[in-house]
Formats: sequence, C-alpha cells, structure tokens
Amino acid sequence: MQIKKGDNIIIITGKDKGKKAKVVKVLRDSNKVVIEGLNVVKKHQKPRGNTKGQTIEVSMPMHVSNVMLIDPKKGVQTRIGSKIVNGKKIRVSKKSGQEI
Repeated sequence: MQIKKGDNIIIITGKDKGKKAKVVKVLRDSNKVVIEGLNVVKKHQKPRGNTKGQTIEVSMPMHVSNVMLIDPKKGVQTRIGSKIVNGKKIRVSKKSGQEI
C-alpha cells in the first residue's frame, strides 16, 4: 500500500467525492484507510455505567482504491511512483516528479 498515515489525499468516488483530507489511520490487512472527518456515519452507543446512551458520529474506514494522493507541488490528484536515492526507496509524484 502506497498511502501512509499523515498523507494528504482526495476522495475520488462515493458520497464525499472531491473532498480533501488527511489520513488518520491505515489498516493494511484490509486495504483500508480512515480519513479525518470524512465517510462519517452515525452510531448508536449503548448506555454503560454512569454514561447515557447517545448517537455519535464516527469516521469509518474507506477502501484505498477510492482515494488518491495530492501532488505537493500542483495540489491535484496524482499517482505514485518510486525512486531509489542514496540506497533508499522514496515515493515520487507522477505528475510533477517531486518527492512525497
């Protein structure tokens, strides 16, 4: 998976299409990412102990194929390539060629 925690992404499909946000969590085993403030659903929370039951909003995981990385130079969606620099593999934007 080429998307990492803290990356700036844009959603390319679904109800939040076109919105830009930051990746909060990456779930590698299921190829999903949790995005800050997007793909939000309402969840009913059961009362436990002294807390009351309530409805909360939770950001749900989204499949990685539904998001693309934002090019740091141009600010548009881009694919990701890789390049070896000083014996280290780095991610590179396909649109501008700039290191991510």
